[in-house]
Amino acid sequence: MVMLPITIRNRTIRDTDLPVIQNIIDEHWHNSRSAISRVLCQRWNWVQPNGRLKDMACREVMVTLERQGHLQLPPGRHNGRNEKRNRFVSSVLVDQSPVDGSLADYGPVTMTMVRNTSLESLYNSLVHQYHYLGYRQIVGQHLKYMAFLGDRPVACIGWGSAAWAVKSRETFIGWDKPTKEKNLAFVVNNTRFLIFPWVNIKCLASKILAMNARRISEDWTTIYQQPVYLLETFVEKDRFLGTCYKAANWICVGQTKGTSKRGHDHLVHGLIKDVFLYPLRKDFREKLKNGT
Repeated sequence: MVMLPITIRNRTIRDTDLPVIQNIIDEHWHNSRSAISRVLCQRWNWVQPNGRLKDMACREVMVTLERQGHLQLPPGRHNGRNEKRNRFVSSVLVDQSPVDGSLADYGPVTMTMVRNTSLESLYNSLVHQYHYLGYRQIVGQHLKYMAFLGDRPVACIGWGSAAWAVKSRETFIGWDKPTKEKNLAFVVNNTRFLIFPWVNIKCLASKILAMNARRISEDWTTIYQQPVYLLETFVEKDRFLGTCYKAANWICVGQTKGTSKRGHDHLVHGLIKDVFLYPLRKDFREKLKNGT
């Protein structure tokens, strides 16, 4: 058993906290773990900057404490793989006639934030059909965008919470572990970027990246009441060269180790990825160190 106090998701749990947590669990034993985590968040007043409960972080706290022998939780109601959240996305038919030439041949590129709009199902469908990783609902904070030439959709781009631990990123910023844990929310991850297979326009991808970079902090602040100072993404070395990120002035700061975190386990998948970063302001290091 790991000795207390212990810090999980930036929350420190002490011996005196355990009876309170276990009592809440016992009182709501026949409810789901999700429901219990919401009650515990309310008791702690543990909320995101936008006022929403940090219930997912709270569930991780409870599960970690149970695995370490400090608590007893009711059985989980699913196998932890989120099948309902990641269920098959139905296909939507779109015009697939070729879009080629140069940007000068078309009107201006426009970009629309589609999360919680009537276009979100189209975004999900196109990513599911044409992105090599398919569609997967992003956990936690996220935004989704679509780019258009006239009324023709030409690309999808999605963003989510930053990866938890990336050594080359931490070195580039100058983070130690406590500072990273405090300020990681100011970094967001480019989780999906898809130019449709029938679209072949030089410089379109880097143009979309640049357009999105100019607006994402404002959009993120509107939705989550928190700015963004740095963008990150991971590019599989054996599959892509990262050309559009380089053209959009993203910085390759290193490579991943070929592992990933699933729950509390670290899995070796062997896929080495280039780590690309894009600062959104000149004083990003100061902001990411001071959390202001």
